[in-house]
Amino acid sequence: MLRVGSKAACMACRNLVSTHMGVRYPVPLQKLHPLSRAIHHRYLGNTNPQRSPHRTAARYFTSMSRLPMRPPKPSPGSGGRSYQQQRNFWVARLAARLLKLRYLLLGTAVGGGYTAKKTYEEWKELLPDFSEYNWVIPDFIWELSEQIDLDKLAKALPEMEEIAKLLPDLDKIGENFTFLKSLLSSETSGDPPLKATDSSAAATQDASDKQYKKSSDKEKIDQLQEELLRTQLKYQRMLERLEKENKELRKVVLQKDDKGIHQRKVKKSLIDLYSEVLDILSDYDANYNTQDHLPRVVVVGDQSAGKTSVLEMIAQARIFPRGSGEMMTRSPVKVTLSEGPHHVALFKDSGREFDLTKEEDLAALRHEIELRMRKSVKEGQTVSSETISLSVKGPGIQRMVLVDLPGVISTVTAGMASDTKETIFSISKAYMQNPNAIILCIQDGSVDAERSIVTDLVSQMDPQGKRTIFVLTKVDLAEKNLASPSRIQQIVEGKLFPMKALGYFAVVTGKGSSGESIDSIKDYEEDFFQNSRLLRDGMLKAHQVTTKNLSLAVSDCFWKMVRESVEQQADVFKASRFNLETEWKNNYPRLRELDRNELFEKAKNEILDEVISLSQVTPQHWEAILQKKLWERVSTHVIENIYLPAAQTMDSGTFNTTVDIKLKQWTDKQLPHKALEVAWETLQEEFARFMAEYKGKDQDDIFDKLKEAVKDESIKRHKWNERAMDSLRVIQHNALEDRSITDKPQWDAAIQFMEETLQSRLKDTESVIRDMVGPDWKQRWLNWKNRTPDQHIRNETKNELERLLKLHDDHTAYLANDEVTTVRKNLEGRGVEVDPALIKDTWHQLYRRHFLQKALSHCNLCKRGFYYYQRHFVDSELECNDVVLFWRIQRMLVITANTLRQQLTNTEVRRLEKNVKEVLDDFGEDMEKKTQLITGRRVQLAEDLKKVREIQEKLEAFIEALHKEK
Repeated sequence: MLRVGSKAACMACRNLVSTHMGVRYPVPLQKLHPLSRAIHHRYLGNTNPQRSPHRTAARYFTSMSRLPMRPPKPSPGSGGRSYQQQRNFWVARLAARLLKLRYLLLGTAVGGGYTAKKTYEEWKELLPDFSEYNWVIPDFIWELSEQIDLDKLAKALPEMEEIAKLLPDLDKIGENFTFLKSLLSSETSGDPPLKATDSSAAATQDASDKQYKKSSDKEKIDQLQEELLRTQLKYQRMLERLEKENKELRKVVLQKDDKGIHQRKVKKSLIDLYSEVLDILSDYDANYNTQDHLPRVVVVGDQSAGKTSVLEMIAQARIFPRGSGEMMTRSPVKVTLSEGPHHVALFKDSGREFDLTKEEDLAALRHEIELRMRKSVKEGQTVSSETISLSVKGPGIQRMVLVDLPGVISTVTAGMASDTKETIFSISKAYMQNPNAIILCIQDGSVDAERSIVTDLVSQMDPQGKRTIFVLTKVDLAEKNLASPSRIQQIVEGKLFPMKALGYFAVVTGKGSSGESIDSIKDYEEDFFQNSRLLRDGMLKAHQVTTKNLSLAVSDCFWKMVRESVEQQADVFKASRFNLETEWKNNYPRLRELDRNELFEKAKNEILDEVISLSQVTPQHWEAILQKKLWERVSTHVIENIYLPAAQTMDSGTFNTTVDIKLKQWTDKQLPHKALEVAWETLQEEFARFMAEYKGKDQDDIFDKLKEAVKDESIKRHKWNERAMDSLRVIQHNALEDRSITDKPQWDAAIQFMEETLQSRLKDTESVIRDMVGPDWKQRWLNWKNRTPDQHIRNETKNELERLLKLHDDHTAYLANDEVTTVRKNLEGRGVEVDPALIKDTWHQLYRRHFLQKALSHCNLCKRGFYYYQRHFVDSELECNDVVLFWRIQRMLVITANTLRQQLTNTEVRRLEKNVKEVLDDFGEDMEKKTQLITGRRVQLAEDLKKVREIQEKLEAFIEALHKEK
């Protein structure tokens, strides 16, 4: 040990100070006193530039403070004078050092200031740049901060003495913990709780004293536990009060103001970005073994175990439909929880916001969720795998994505589909088999644990329990009903169920009444655990109870899983995108990547162009087509029902009367309807013709099914204007009433029209007769054809009837019964048995041919009869009433075609165009319809490329935002 004031100590101090201050002393280290060198190496060692000078100095002065402060002993053999000289020299040297003390203080100040500045700069660099988040705080907040009187604010804050009163007595707590520690150690080692300091006194204590001391120790332990519980509850209430104040402050900061934040571009929150990725993945049909392995919290449990109630407590609103014992969750519901200034909820595909602070909005939200669930369930099913996406925002809500699944059932009851149980199992397994999904296993604490089904299912999907969180609900009922509360302790410690979990929680979600509010449930839960013996006796730990602690734990686990897996999933989609792009380049190198929606828009424009082309059809073309088609439709009726019955009367007056009556009946009942049918069919044919012409002009054949469906649906929806029928009937009636042929060209045109019509009918009649009697002798010899027995009978009957017509050229249209009998007997005489009905049928065709031949010859005579018609001369040979009839029919056709053409071009084409637009709009909103009509590998490949690119971009944006948040 060195003595203060000795020469060696002075030399050591001198060398130490010189080394610390960096002063170059003239005395080198080798020439120092050996003891001084030892001190130098002991406290300073080798000079290390990385060692902090403060640390070295502190170590040195601490070591020097341990040196004994006593005068040194004189060395043996030296006298008092020598000692006096050494003492004087020491005093002189000490005075010299004291004079240089200012250098020591100055150097220490400089070094300390430099080190403090360097440390400040290092800490400043570690802090993130908050300048990017200035946009979050509205301008009025800054203006408000400038107006705040800081002195008044400081006076309003509580004094330190008041805050100190709230703090517990740390000394007392330390004593209590020391006592507990000694007590526990003594119990484990078998020693008594307190060791007596005096062994003789301890030996004299009797058994009664020991018993009394043990009972007093137990009472003290109970008091300490109660005191700790009260302290914990007190701090819990203080924490809740601070969180409530923090929530209000968040509202003020995040609230939208007219001149504030809503006028700026607000970035999407981190959880919203992640939820968008999950929404896209839910709609994406995975190909190339690309699967959705992104994390989400999957809520599973037995039916009526309290899954929905737990989720509502986490969301801080009663948002789900409720029922007593019946299945309410019929499809998965994805709930995205995030923080926001207002407590609202909204669906992914709807812009309506439901205010969760208003009971009417809550009721409307529950009704909407129930409607969407029922709509997603197909006919004959009980549950659906279609996901309903919902977002809930509010102050203080933990950010995460949860999926509420239908409750697992053990038995299919009446009214359920037979495969309901298997469907629920398959839906639950599909969500839980995701290796990054967090399984929130809900177990009803009020029923026997042996009745649980979900625990076996969860243990199959996650046998190691690395991503499972177990939640025991209805703990209040469990404590009340169970005779052994330790059973609850076994459950939350994971010793009762054959499953493992990351954490175990016990919660209370109300008294079972559907009218309870979230705040009342929270108060009830807090009061229960505050007074529960489960927590007081240590069966449950404080961090294992309440839904608030559960939501914090689930949120932390969720974001931990997200950070660990999201980049790996982004790489998977990057590889899938590369494969898809390579396939497109190889198969469709010259085509743009148009997805189904883009292809539909392209086809829509082409179809509308084709409809517009209908307005460019010339009036002459419309009228020619309409006149031709209308005559083809009504010609049979005119010849068979009007002309032939009237002409076969062989009387001019009777002919005109019959024609007028039949034309009037025809006009009133059939003709307008036939005309409109013809016009509508003509419009359809022209529309189809234009679409076919466009198809030939290098159009994409991928649109063929879509165009055909649009055409059929548009025609099906199109209804002709019924009011046009009445006006058309009047026009046709007036046209047929007119009998005045004004000039020779009209007469000649009527005769030509009549000739063409009669020749056409004569040709048809001869064809029918030829089929009845079979081939003639020429065809039999040249084509080696023979007549059938029926044709032979027909031929013999025809020959007999032709002889009758030659004898009676002016015979009426019908055979008399005696004439039929005569013909039959004549045929029987030649060995031909014939039925009277066959005779009449053959006579009808033969007389028809005979009459048409006579009408054609009479038509040739009427070519020179216009002069007599114009002057109203009566001549039996040139009485051309039939020509006038055909002129009336021809004029009616022309006028009707003109009227229909005007209605088509002015009204119906535009209405058809409107119908086509409506059909296209309806198809555009029906994704299933577009999927059916626009198909092919090219379409599916473009769809997959679009989806994969969108997912990758969303994931990259989310990862970037996630890194910034770190």
